[in-house]
Amino acid sequence: MIELGYSLSNRFPDPPQTDYRSAGVRSLRYDLFCGDVYLEADGRDLSTDWGWVPVLDFAWALCDIVEQLDRDPQGSRASAVQSADLDFTQNTELLRFARRFGWVEIGATWLRDTEPAVVRHAELRREARDFLQDVLADLTDLHDGLADNPDIWAVQARFPRI
Repeated sequence: MIELGYSLSNRFPDPPQTDYRSAGVRSLRYDLFCGDVYLEADGRDLSTDWGWVPVLDFAWALCDIVEQLDRDPQGSRASAVQSADLDFTQNTELLRFARRFGWVEIGATWLRDTEPAVVRHAELRREARDFLQDVLADLTDLHDGLADNPDIWAVQARFPRI
């Protein structure tokens, strides 16, 4: 089972003059919507507690990583390990993903003594896309003009709910 969530930080508010309608991908992914992400998988808590994680970038990158892990033409029959890292830009910590067959191990470098979580790839894909779509729905409700941003349309279309 996978649980994903987030909270936005009061310490790092978006600049009040932000024009969300025309904000570029870099701003959307790295400069806006900072907070923390909550990730629980296989009974392990892999959440952040830093307050500055770019939430939209995390959701977007997680969807990208799930697709990277599925590049082997054999899909869930592939015995070769496929791996990818989700890095956090303000420090050296990583979420590490390794897929073999239909299973994905998820480990967090900031939790060195914790065994990696193990989840089904199909479940991770579904939950990651749902999380991204939920984050986008929340953010477009909170910020005028964001729903009209073409980069938001593009990511919504690229990673629809399953």
